[in-house]
Amino acid sequence: MSLSSTTPKFLRTAALAAVLTVGLSACSTVAKVIPGKQIKSTSTASGTYVRGQTTAPRMGVNEFLWRASLETLNFMPMAEIDPFGGVIITDWYASPQAPDERFKANVYILDTNLRADALKVSIFKQVRSPSGWNDATVDADTARTIENSILTEARRLYIATVDS
Repeated sequence: MSLSSTTPKFLRTAALAAVLTVGLSACSTVAKVIPGKQIKSTSTASGTYVRGQTTAPRMGVNEFLWRASLETLNFMPMAEIDPFGGVIITDWYASPQAPDERFKANVYILDTNLRADALKVSIFKQVRSPSGWNDATVDADTARTIENSILTEARRLYIATVDS
């Protein structure tokens, strides 16, 4: 094969590739990113939805319950925080007023909807004795009181977002 016999075939292939590239680029579904352009978002009881392309992964739990849980337990040291799994585990916290007892909290957010049954709080208590820290019973109302505080704060956050 000589160079002259392959040139027309090469030119036809290159021209076809150029036409297909230009033609198919018009079929693209990828949104254009315009720097400085605001992306509109809508807040609902099940979380924030963003219209357009998002760069950050969406939380797997209700954002209002998540934020309310962190704000309610912010006085306790955090041991583990997983926003995608909806888990908050605090470290032991001893109040300065009662240094011989300490508490630990586990919060599980189980749903993306703002509902009371989407929240589970477990509280653990230990009391200091001469032999060290021993587990103690926790009043059943303690976990329920913290759950109610979190739900009240989540509702307040939701209303503040909807009103703005």
